[in-house]
Amino acid sequence: MDEKREKRRGRGMGEERRLVKVKDGHRDLAMRASLVPVGTTEAMEWNRETEMNDEKSEGKETSKGEEKKGEHKSLTRKESKDNEDESKPASSLLSVSPSLDTWTPTPLTSSSPSPPWHLPPLSISSSLSSPLPLTQPVELCAVLCDNQLTLDVYLGGAAMLPVLLESVPEQVRKVKYLRLGSEDSDGLERALAILPHFTLLRSLAIRGHCLQDPRGNALPGLLSSLPPSLSSLSLLTHLDFSFNQLSSLPSCLLSLPHLSTLLLSHNLLSTLPSSLGCLHSLTYLTLMGNRLQSIPPCLGELRALQTLDLSYNLLEAVPKEAGLLEGLRTLELSHNRLRELPDTMGSLLSLRELVIHSNNLHSVPECVKNLPHLVRLDTRNNPLGWPLTPLPPAPALPAQTETELPELHIGPNQHCFYVSAAGCHVFLPGGAELLFPQGCMVSTVTLKWAERRPDRKWIWLEEHDFLLSRPLELLPHGTAFLKPIEICVPYRKARRGEVVVRRFDGESWSTLPTTTRRGSQRHSVRPVGRPARLACCSVSQFSWFVVVSRLVRDTCSVPSEGALLVSSVDPAIKLMFPQGCTQQTRTIILQVLQVALSEVQELSGDSQASASSLLCLSQEPSIPFLRPVRVQMPLPPGLTGHTMDVSCLYLLHGDPVAHTWTDVTPQASLQITHLYAVFTITHFSWYWLWYTTQRCVSGVVRKVYERLRQFRVQFLVLQRRTDPMQVLLQCLPTNKVESTVCSLSTQYDGPQPSDVCELLEGEQFFAGFERGIDINTDRPDCIEGRLSFVFYSHLKNHKEIYICPSPGQEEPVRGQVSFYRGEVPSDIPQEVTQKRKGPDTQWLATLPLKLPGARAEKRDVEEPPAPPLNLGDPGSGYLTEANLLAISLQIGHDWRSIGINLGMSYQELDRMQYKHRDDLGALVLEMLFHWARQRGEAGPGAVPELVEAMMESGRRDLAEEIRDIVRLGTRKYKESLKRVGLDLDVSSAST
Repeated sequence: MDEKREKRRGRGMGEERRLVKVKDGHRDLAMRASLVPVGTTEAMEWNRETEMNDEKSEGKETSKGEEKKGEHKSLTRKESKDNEDESKPASSLLSVSPSLDTWTPTPLTSSSPSPPWHLPPLSISSSLSSPLPLTQPVELCAVLCDNQLTLDVYLGGAAMLPVLLESVPEQVRKVKYLRLGSEDSDGLERALAILPHFTLLRSLAIRGHCLQDPRGNALPGLLSSLPPSLSSLSLLTHLDFSFNQLSSLPSCLLSLPHLSTLLLSHNLLSTLPSSLGCLHSLTYLTLMGNRLQSIPPCLGELRALQTLDLSYNLLEAVPKEAGLLEGLRTLELSHNRLRELPDTMGSLLSLRELVIHSNNLHSVPECVKNLPHLVRLDTRNNPLGWPLTPLPPAPALPAQTETELPELHIGPNQHCFYVSAAGCHVFLPGGAELLFPQGCMVSTVTLKWAERRPDRKWIWLEEHDFLLSRPLELLPHGTAFLKPIEICVPYRKARRGEVVVRRFDGESWSTLPTTTRRGSQRHSVRPVGRPARLACCSVSQFSWFVVVSRLVRDTCSVPSEGALLVSSVDPAIKLMFPQGCTQQTRTIILQVLQVALSEVQELSGDSQASASSLLCLSQEPSIPFLRPVRVQMPLPPGLTGHTMDVSCLYLLHGDPVAHTWTDVTPQASLQITHLYAVFTITHFSWYWLWYTTQRCVSGVVRKVYERLRQFRVQFLVLQRRTDPMQVLLQCLPTNKVESTVCSLSTQYDGPQPSDVCELLEGEQFFAGFERGIDINTDRPDCIEGRLSFVFYSHLKNHKEIYICPSPGQEEPVRGQVSFYRGEVPSDIPQEVTQKRKGPDTQWLATLPLKLPGARAEKRDVEEPPAPPLNLGDPGSGYLTEANLLAISLQIGHDWRSIGINLGMSYQELDRMQYKHRDDLGALVLEMLFHWARQRGEAGPGAVPELVEAMMESGRRDLAEEIRDIVRLGTRKYKESLKRVGLDLDVSSAST
């Protein structure tokens, strides 16, 4: 019978029951630990009655169990009697059963005995909002299964953890996944103290809101801090501290190297530490429902992050460093106070879901909308398209008010402006800005500006450079200022490298220290677009300025003591200069050109080929080192030192002048580790690490390098649907052709794009019109009857011209446009320049053109006559239509220069010349009246503008005649006012 009772209590485990004395303050701990209280006489009597009832129901007891029963009862009564004298009403003696099968929580009172599951529950602790302890027997296997321990489903479950660790230490120490509730502060404190014993722990969840009180309200989490000893659990990968009271991110979390999932939602976090970026393994981070007002820039260092939830916070901006999260797939920013999104988010190429609803966003950047893998964009509850609500102006200090510069906005046809000693902030058309500080000049000075065509004489490009802007010329050249002025040149976005401004002073080029920023919000390049990207530099003289993208330069000075230079592009690339490698200090420049593996395999024709980044090393002065310099660089992608065939690995030395590549593997003492290649050199140049199975490795590398410098392009020849004589010529990189054709298809029509050709950055090419098609050869960009172009990959290489049939062509013309190479840069190898098609070695492509004949043109409907024209204003004078007719008769062949000085485009002048190619008088009238009608709609000041254009064109006689006409008209106007009896001063004031 005793064995059956032991089986009921301990499931036959044969372990001896231990008695634990618990003091006043620990009664709630005992109850939460689901233990059996046996410390009172009534409880002992109830236990004996229960045992007797069990004997009757179970039958006869064995003689072997009788002896064991007597021993057990004597031990229990003796200890119960000893404890009865010193116990208090609030205390009890608890029996802890170390059985692995069941816990038997049985809270008792002094009332008549009854089964435990029918007794009213006891109050556990005054600190708890719910008086609901665990009152039913719980199978241990229900909470401890293999390596998972779940204690957050029972009230006060955290207090069970120390008891379990003491009772069954071997099984508990093997736990890898642990869940605790945080509604009991005392039990939680004891549980946190023993957490370092769980050295195999992978996942830890300490959450609030796991249980409810009798009214159904969730019990709050009381976790407000974590012990530093938690950092010893180095195997943790998953942490969940949601629904607690953490006001700051515990520092112990930042030292967990393998942490990949961190849930901190619904806490009291207001800031994040700047060291958050050290969690390099983090892939999932949720900070929903906190009090965050800003996110530190270190967020961009979490390169492995895939899911980020920042919803329900107080964020007003997203840091631009968020664009560095290249692997981010889900971004949740809803229910914040965001006013704008940074353009850098356009770099989140892996982003699939972006939730930004319930913010204050007035627009979403186009670069974000056009992300390649974005499948969900939630923008609900945002004032999209509404006008921006200006922020309340901050109270300006007196010192700040004095330094504010007046703004000056220049029109498209206004190429001169005035700046005084008070300074000025000048906004040029196209987005450029000039900042003249106070006191930069003594008196008022007249300055001019001009945006030049990207001709090669104004451009200087080094190896692997790209032009990002058109040349900006500021006049007069050499004008010296008392203080440096800031020049900000707009540029197009570069895919790689750093952006710098270069200046040409008339003799040589120089690279200026450059910073980049966005332009003024009130000076947007497009009416509804964002301000331009600006490259800014400080200068003291005017000259020519262009923006260029170049490879990132890492520089250092190497003294005789030696130095270490680490690449900022790839930190695994290092140059180690030993002591005594030089006698004088040298300036070292390190540049890294990263090459995609797919490009290497495609260009080399070898599916097994691989190449590392290309190192471009230079120094000043350029003399050999006294001791070898040690270079470390990663092995080519996809290779490790233990698996690759070392005989297929080559180190190539490149000569940037001769464009040759030499295998220097034996001379460089090449050493291979698991991930890196280490070699030594004594002089600087280009170095490239290659893995290939081909034998003639030097020839393969030279071929691949030359093709890397070339751009794959296609040519477009399109005719405007409303006027076939207007032709658009454009040269585009292959990846932009399809989108460009789609955008132009509504206005233009023409043949399919040409075949793929290859051009170099800054290479010149020509377009020739053939087989019955002529163009105006008086254009400055027309050389020997062909239009001249210069290819720049980041600029628009297009021109729109007017064409006409050759003289004598009465029938429709089936002509063509052929593109030819021009002067190839001298540093290109001969085999590249000789690689041409067709009889003309410079030929690139030919596209057809169709034109209606002269007969069809004569059937065109004549334009309706325009209404009479009166040009001018009372302040500057009037010119009537009759006056313009008289002036046009004297212009003659100077019509083109006058039209250019009036601000008319070459396209407009070409159209007029073709339309009136047989009538010079009609051509002059068309030019003059076309400008007059456009200028008359723009407001006053037209007559002085016409006079200035005549003076700049060398027609001073016509300028004086116009002045005489204006003076005569003004005198007649005054006389007419006197005849009608009007006061001239009053009328002038009213006007």
